[in-house]
Amino acid sequence: MKAWVLHGVGDLRFEEVRKPVPEKGEVLIQVKAAGICGSDIPRIYQNGAYFHPLIPGHEFSGTVVDTGEEVDSGWLGQRVGVFPLIPCGTCMSCQKKLYEMCRNYSYLGSRRNGAFAEYVTAPVWNLIRLPDEITFEEAAMLEPMAVAVHAMRRFCISYRNTMVVCGLGTIGLLLVMLLLEAGVGKLLVIGNKEYQRQAVLRLGVPENAYCDSQKWEPVRWIMEHTGGCGADVFFECVGKNETYALAIDSMASLGRVILVGNPFTDMNLSKNMYWKILRNQLVVTGSWNSSFLHASEDDWHYALKRLSEKKIRPEELITHRMDIKEMEKGFHMMRDKIESYVKIMGSV
Repeated sequence: MKAWVLHGVGDLRFEEVRKPVPEKGEVLIQVKAAGICGSDIPRIYQNGAYFHPLIPGHEFSGTVVDTGEEVDSGWLGQRVGVFPLIPCGTCMSCQKKLYEMCRNYSYLGSRRNGAFAEYVTAPVWNLIRLPDEITFEEAAMLEPMAVAVHAMRRFCISYRNTMVVCGLGTIGLLLVMLLLEAGVGKLLVIGNKEYQRQAVLRLGVPENAYCDSQKWEPVRWIMEHTGGCGADVFFECVGKNETYALAIDSMASLGRVILVGNPFTDMNLSKNMYWKILRNQLVVTGSWNSSFLHASEDDWHYALKRLSEKKIRPEELITHRMDIKEMEKGFHMMRDKIESYVKIMGSV
């Protein structure tokens, strides 16, 4: 089969490799759609993977075309999305069914071969069946959607709350989409690019609820839009010291800060910021990955239900579509920021 193979940092090649064979408890999936995640770019061009050679890619969907031993043959021909984290099943987190916090996990596209290929194997446990009304492209966005759902559900939504989403990459924009669908009372959004402004306006955010941080001072802007009270909930979707400090500075008393963005560098906590957390009795919490329990209450089924009912349309965030053999253009676009993009989707 053809696949993008990472042989070392910056050494990514589109080449012929052996098609994988599903082991016991696994299936072989013919990849139909695969999105490029922001985390794929440093993995390819800066940090490398846990081993090389490796096929990256973890946001994908496809069709089951073969099964290994101890897999029900009913899976053959099924259209599926795939939870990319493969839990160990034995650690304390797994025993509590907190699989996203497994201490000994594997992961498609980073710790084992992923989906920037014509075929990929995955445990049958990781599959989610797709209703006919959900497209492969929509299903390839289930993973980032579920990550956004997980962040949103780190607390109980109150319709009286003022919520802020800061950082409008794919996760931030999906979070905006999901919060609007959930009917939040007041949503304020902070970005720094014109295409981000246009994207949130298309999603239904009013013009006066968008702050361009290049033009306005965000803390002052938030205070002006909250009558000087500050935000009740702040989703930090950037992962930088500046936006972390912005979150703490702009909170109302008893507010909640949800840290969503992967950190770019070490995150430093100044004495002044620490005082503000203490004196305002803030809750600062992290959000990591998503819950997958094969049950209606998990994050993946929450997203799947809304996709199936056409309550949310994540495909509206796909700005570029390309054949798998052309995906290097997408990798370079995201690495070099040569043009505006939200989600780049590859197809096989």
